[in-house]
Amino acid sequence: MRARAVAAALTAVLVPATPAAPAASAEPVAAEGRPYLYLEGPPGTVLQDTLSLTNPGRRPLTLRLRATAPWVAFAANPVTVPPRTRADVPFSVTVPPDTPPGDHTGALLAKGGTGGDVTVPVRLRVGGPRLAALTVEDVRITGEAIHYTLVNRGNTVLEPRLAVRAEGLLGEVLHRPERPLRLELRPGRRVGLSEPWAGRDRPALDRVTVRLDATAGDGTRAGAEATGTFGTRWAGGASAAAVAAAGAVTWRTRRRGRGARGADG
Repeated sequence: MRARAVAAALTAVLVPATPAAPAASAEPVAAEGRPYLYLEGPPGTVLQDTLSLTNPGRRPLTLRLRATAPWVAFAANPVTVPPRTRADVPFSVTVPPDTPPGDHTGALLAKGGTGGDVTVPVRLRVGGPRLAALTVEDVRITGEAIHYTLVNRGNTVLEPRLAVRAEGLLGEVLHRPERPLRLELRPGRRVGLSEPWAGRDRPALDRVTVRLDATAGDGTRAGAEATGTFGTRWAGGASAAAVAAAGAVTWRTRRRGRGARGADG
């Protein structure tokens, strides 16, 4: 597939050799007045264009090519350009199928002799629909913290926010409102994180259910829960018994109240 691109040329000028350091230098010249290459296509395609190398000197010039732009392959490398001749070097950009839509930047570079690199910037735009997908996984509760993993399962970069709630047998024990995590979560990335218990928040003898709710700026939402017991093995039963006893006292109190009202009536 032919890319939408701006053809670029490298005009290589041979510097007269000296006994100490023979060198070559070059200057990029872009067609249509644009000093960079521009390519655009969807994931899973091969984009193609040509880099022109011109040698106006009187000696052959050998240039080694490399790319800082992603997924670039040259048809020939190195390239020897005869005197007063232009060499056209095809190159391709193979965009992986799972590449997220967005812009990528880099450069094509040519180096000859002991001179520095000659650079032609490359701008690559990967098209396609954007999919935002976030999951909260592997939630685990310990005495020190609430541990969890955030996973970006879409094809866009996410900046997640998190809210945390925890309910014990007697009611809420932790409530942390939604806040940014100051994390850039790239597609396919998994990050293990934790929420430490504050001294006053850490349950002593209780059975606690923790709820984690994660969001991203585009409306993406994900959540997960986990339950843990704090204290000795009998702590959970003791706490449950305490709750049951509290309920019984409430029920009896209400019943006595009803009886008293009935007697008055």
